[in-house]
Amino acid sequence: MRKTMNIMVFINLTLLLAQPTFPNEPNQAPIGGIGVLAAAGGALALKKLWKKKKER
Repeated sequence: MRKTMNIMVFINLTLLLAQPTFPNEPNQAPIGGIGVLAAAGGALALKKLWKKKKER
């Protein structure tokens, strides 16, 4: 009786401790290209504003 109880406890403990872990965070995508596009757009907008200001 004691032997079967030990086996049952051992099986239950191994099932409880063998749970999968949480997955890692996903890799973040590089935003270097988006940053370059945003900077270029900002530069064009400033150029347009300065041109309008000079025309006044």
